[in-house]
Amino acid sequence: MRRNLLPVLSLLLGTAFLLAGNGLHGLLLPMRGSAEGFSPTSLGLLGTSWATGFVLGCIYSQRLVRRIGHVRAFSAFSAMIAIIALLTGLLVDPVSWIVLRVVTGFSIAAAFMIIESWLNERATNETRGLIFSLYMTVTYVAIVAGQMSIALGDINQSTFFIIAGILYCLSLLPTAVSTASSPAPLKEVKLDLKMIYRNSPVSFVSILLIGIANGAFGTLAPVFGANVGLTTLTIATMMSITIFSGAVMQLPAGRMSDRMDRRYVLAGLAAIAGLSGLAIAVIKPSGIAVLFGLISLYGAMSYTLYSITVAHANDFAASDKFVTVSGGLLLLYGVGTIIGPLIGGLAMASDTYLLFAVTAAAHVAIAVYAIFRSRMRAAIPADERENFTSTPSARAATPESINLDPRAVTQEN
Repeated sequence: MRRNLLPVLSLLLGTAFLLAGNGLHGLLLPMRGSAEGFSPTSLGLLGTSWATGFVLGCIYSQRLVRRIGHVRAFSAFSAMIAIIALLTGLLVDPVSWIVLRVVTGFSIAAAFMIIESWLNERATNETRGLIFSLYMTVTYVAIVAGQMSIALGDINQSTFFIIAGILYCLSLLPTAVSTASSPAPLKEVKLDLKMIYRNSPVSFVSILLIGIANGAFGTLAPVFGANVGLTTLTIATMMSITIFSGAVMQLPAGRMSDRMDRRYVLAGLAAIAGLSGLAIAVIKPSGIAVLFGLISLYGAMSYTLYSITVAHANDFAASDKFVTVSGGLLLLYGVGTIIGPLIGGLAMASDTYLLFAVTAAAHVAIAVYAIFRSRMRAAIPADERENFTSTPSARAATPESINLDPRAVTQEN
């Protein structure tokens, strides 16, 4: 088993570099753009363009990988991401950044799908659960590490753009250690909206709204922090707190949803997330302790919603539809992350704190709709539900990562 896991650990190291670079670069751009005086709408479009590229990459990159092979495709996409990271340091212009972020999003999606296909090729039925858990851990830790590193220097210099480029180049390590020259071809992914809605209206509506809220917050919270006078370290800490709080809350929220109607848990968590966002928008806290307390509560509630929504959808799905349903929900979530930053940017143009009014509106809508639908359709009995499994709502997740989930094997064999 140890011999089988060594190549996996090397691939996870490459994944960590890619995620750290993505966390750093994704936080650096809105903060530097805010310092340069870019409008909130332009900064919101950075998130919209990245998410657009990412969704397109999830859908169309398989064709290119199939044509030129995994190794060369991964090298090309990683090089492209590194080049763009350096170009954004040279071309400090909102239009250039928006265009380049589309290419970055596409390339990031392709690179992750290739890494995940290698991990799938290395996974066995005995090691799949461990590999999936390690992958989730690497996802959270690497993103936080990348974000926190921005506190070590001056965002007005070109240093961090160079560091991001270096991290992206280091992610090439998996191709150097993997002996699999051609893992299984990447699977085609389609967004079947009718199927997703018929399977679970709550999951359909909720996942779209979760994408809107997370997309708006993930892109524009650093801009909010800069506009209210927070230091670089404080902004990086604020962003990391939301991810960490969400990770810690995954297990207790999941266990609760295993024991009662998931729609009630979804509604409760969404309502609290909405209230915490509304409190920030209304109170406009000036003290760091109050702001961090509310942000921590927001992250703990909002970043658990994705996993519970996916679990609820799969409770109603046929046993052989786990990958299809989960992959479709992921793409629908991506559509939400395209919309969210644009709405958030337009709202922040009149008042910085309205960012949290946007997230609050999305979360309250989830709560109301989940309660409404609970009156329309009976819940699946607790002993017939699938066990909850944490699923990252970080925007680097791709449909290929779903094949790593042990449920993709146990439910489809």
